[in-house]
Amino acid sequence: MKLNFKSRAIVKVLCITGAFFISSCISSKNVSYFENLSTAKRSTMEAVAPFAEPIIQTDDILAVAINTIDPQSASVVNQAGTTLAVPSSTGSGREQVSGYLVDKNGEIELSLIGKIKVAGLTTFEAKELIKQKASRDLKDPNVTVRFANYKISVLGEVNRPTVYTVPNEKVTVLDVLSLAGDMTIFGRRDNILVIRDVGGKKEFGRLNLNSSDIFSSPYYYLKQNDVVYVEPNKQKVIALNNGTRTTIALIVSALSTAALIYSRLD
Repeated sequence: MKLNFKSRAIVKVLCITGAFFISSCISSKNVSYFENLSTAKRSTMEAVAPFAEPIIQTDDILAVAINTIDPQSASVVNQAGTTLAVPSSTGSGREQVSGYLVDKNGEIELSLIGKIKVAGLTTFEAKELIKQKASRDLKDPNVTVRFANYKISVLGEVNRPTVYTVPNEKVTVLDVLSLAGDMTIFGRRDNILVIRDVGGKKEFGRLNLNSSDIFSSPYYYLKQNDVVYVEPNKQKVIALNNGTRTTIALIVSALSTAALIYSRLD
């Protein structure tokens, strides 16, 4: 039976609508960063949130190095207190980290110097305290202190979700997303969740990567043990719904059949 002009027009509209629906499931708006800067005619300057130095906590591992004019004394002091296997900074496998474990009393124990309470201090403050105590037995000691296990967890819709150990204390949410291979096309860029430990309680913050306002957010710079969660967008939820996937498959099949019939009757 040959379709009349009106029927063929309806079939054609259905085909075009179906193709548009399928191709527009994920728009560029869902995958672009800093949408509010895309139309800027000139370069702009955004205020950045102040960086706060991280505070040393129990169970942190500190890399402490003491240099002095007496190399023998320095080698004794620099004997690492512990070696642990932690996730690598690239997210592939694990790596060995040596340093001094901050115990439950907030202390580390250095050879020749003894126990020093460092919990609650920044690495700069810990360095000055260790230098002061080391000066009693060592001549003109030069001290460096840094985190050996500054770890941040990245979960959800990223290409490499895992726990990352980063060498730099000044790390941003963009840095860790880069380590994680960026978000997948199904990640919500407008509602990134940051979970943070504050005084024994959980603090929750949200970031919108579609806007340059994230640079002034207190969650732009991440802290030790932060968790970054990228939740799936609506397209991912639909894709995981078996019933919806079946329905879409049937619609596509029906539209393909209609298109084939139309091409033969045209």
